[in-house]
Amino acid sequence: MRIVVAPDSFKGTATAAAVASAIATGWSAERPDDQVVTVPMADGGEGTLDAFATAFPEAVRHAVTVTGPDGAPHDTWWLRLPDGRGVVELAATSGLPLLGDHLLPDSATSRGFGEAIVAALDTGVTGLVLGIGGSASTDGGASVLEVLDGRPLPPGGVTVLTDVTAPLTGPTGAAAVFGPQKGIAPSRVAEFDARLRALAAHHPHIDPDTPGAGAAGGVGFGLLAWGAVLVRGAEGVAEVLGLPTLLAGADVVVTGEGRFDGQSASGKVPSVVHAMASAHAPGARVVLVAGAIDAPLDDFAAAASLTVIATQTTGEPDDALRDPVRFATIAGTRLARMA
Repeated sequence: MRIVVAPDSFKGTATAAAVASAIATGWSAERPDDQVVTVPMADGGEGTLDAFATAFPEAVRHAVTVTGPDGAPHDTWWLRLPDGRGVVELAATSGLPLLGDHLLPDSATSRGFGEAIVAALDTGVTGLVLGIGGSASTDGGASVLEVLDGRPLPPGGVTVLTDVTAPLTGPTGAAAVFGPQKGIAPSRVAEFDARLRALAAHHPHIDPDTPGAGAAGGVGFGLLAWGAVLVRGAEGVAEVLGLPTLLAGADVVVTGEGRFDGQSASGKVPSVVHAMASAHAPGARVVLVAGAIDAPLDDFAAAASLTVIATQTTGEPDDALRDPVRFATIAGTRLARMA
């Protein structure tokens, strides 16, 4: 049989590449004659660069030092794909985890993301793929636009990957929904929202209610103002990786994420992979591997929870967090036995 393994990262515990490899190893241990293809996925947030680097071993990594979200120098990298496009990940330049426990709602900046984009443009990339999940700031993309300073888009345009559909402002906007996780006190949400409205007034040709304008603290809006196109993150990643073609002829498709919950159906990797499998591999069984499962599994033929496997194996559910690769391997073996 042909098996396609296309999970997201298990954020904070294992990369998508590590999870995909573990599931494939487990499957092959049980069914060594099957053809197993791994396609590590992402949705534009943390792990997007790794997903592309795994899919395109010939891609070139470019080291770059940028301004981190706290204003200090930060060493990171961007990726040049074989077709000449550059991939830049905001989480790797201006991401919330880079601040550790010291949130900086008033001063955190996305400037480094803009600097990495400029570094890619300076090498003559044919186009850009930008992942904007996981921002540490709520600056509306103003710092990014300042760094870009009116530079023209590359010939192939700019595709922005995000799984966030929030507008820039209002009760479902960047400050109200995502500000608290970046340290904005509830009493100050209105203040930050007013700043974002003032920023929008400087770009009257861009609708601040555009879905995704509020992504990454408003960086989505800033990139729209530059002329970029916003797309649903997981779908955009899948297209760049060629997932529809890789799914053709699959008998089983394995997808997954760290926590499968009520939000997973809203454009997250498992829902996107499932939809693409239905379109490009009709008749294939689609199965799920997740660290924890907290939503109905009506759309999946089978599922494996790493927490459940850990509990059954060691008696400690938290072992799934400590060693997800071990239990993802077991999950692969168990799913293969059901094939």
